[in-house]
Amino acid sequence: MTPDRHPHPNGDAVAPEDSILCLDHGDLYVRQDGPRDAPVLLLIHGSAASSRSWDALVPLLATLHRVIRIDLPGHGRSAEPVDGDYATPEQGRRISTALDRLGVEHAVVVGHSSGGYAATALAEQRPDLVTALALISTGPGMDAFIAPGPAAFHPAQWPPTDEQIRQFASPGFRAGFQVPQELVDELRGMSFGAVTAAMQACTAYLNELALPDRLKALGKPLQVIFGDEDRRWRPSSAADYRVVPGARVEFLPGAGHTPILEDPPRTAALLLSFTETHTVRAPEAT
Repeated sequence: MTPDRHPHPNGDAVAPEDSILCLDHGDLYVRQDGPRDAPVLLLIHGSAASSRSWDALVPLLATLHRVIRIDLPGHGRSAEPVDGDYATPEQGRRISTALDRLGVEHAVVVGHSSGGYAATALAEQRPDLVTALALISTGPGMDAFIAPGPAAFHPAQWPPTDEQIRQFASPGFRAGFQVPQELVDELRGMSFGAVTAAMQACTAYLNELALPDRLKALGKPLQVIFGDEDRRWRPSSAADYRVVPGARVEFLPGAGHTPILEDPPRTAALLLSFTETHTVRAPEAT
């Protein structure tokens, strides 16, 4: 299915909406695009990123969907959690609260990289809300991690220079891809504690139970998208998700870890072919 097939009749009529939700743990930034009565597509970014990671992809999705993006706590325009808790299950609870505030009853949830862990945690806690999951470049277990060593960031050196950030972020893209300046600026704007705590929380979540095992227990429709030139997670590890009954595992030739920026058209086409089958339209107002 191509991204412009069967657009929603009001797909171009609704202006984007930015809002801040005041939650108990801290303020959470939300961005909505597309017609509000269209099926909901929730996009969750990865660690050391923000909702802006999806900027190039959203126009290809928002004619068919009510696209909701959030900045996870401590990322982008969301506040750091007041309790300092970045645990993945807690992230799932915060997202659940935000969706309830927005009146969302059903959503296909898409996670990029470690955003796939928050997406899975949300589905574990709210199977009534999550109709299907799409994971983009989400590592199945720590044994599949291939990026070179831990980041050479230390509190005394924070904030890092542009060059340090680019070196850190480079494996997140195919070889030769220019790390976007927006990503550099956003990572520099985060605190050292937020960056490290978010990454440590994802590792702990995976070490507790590998993601394919969690997803197998959920029984939700699953799409997995991997670039065959991913330099953070071993691309062949995408096959680990085949233990999930009915999982759709798809590769993007020539793409690295971040196809949502490297190749938005092909990424959107794969997502839309999946959501066409698994979305639930919001009930009409009476």
